[in-house]
Amino acid sequence: MAQKSAVCLMPVTFPDSSLPDVPVDVELRFNTTLPYAACLAFPLPQSDCAGPDATVCWYFGRDLLNEGRHAPAGDGDVTVQPGPAGELLITLRGSGCQVALSAPQDAVVAFLADSFTLVPAGSESEYLDVDAVLARLRAGG
Repeated sequence: MAQKSAVCLMPVTFPDSSLPDVPVDVELRFNTTLPYAACLAFPLPQSDCAGPDATVCWYFGRDLLNEGRHAPAGDGDVTVQPGPAGELLITLRGSGCQVALSAPQDAVVAFLADSFTLVPAGSESEYLDVDAVLARLRAGG
């Protein structure tokens, strides 16, 4: 199967930060080669260590994102829940810290619609290329 992807550029805010109303543009990504996952990609400022397209990516279940639109979901490094006024609250945890972000629910819904068009719910295993995943793991990446 040919690789296909869906990408949604959207502004998020960090309601628990000292600048809760300052938006940051992030990308929500889906790729048919990882049919169970969604990726939230944050841009990094360009520096000697990071090029102009450097990002930090958080991968989590696409179903978690979908379920969190309706009710609190997740109990690990990523949780998702409905927020106020058309927002979706996503909390990311790792290495003893956490960050909560607020994303526009309409953008997330559109992204999910695109991803479910590419890989319908329940058919993810048909798109998973186990041999390619094992080859990547053996190659160290």
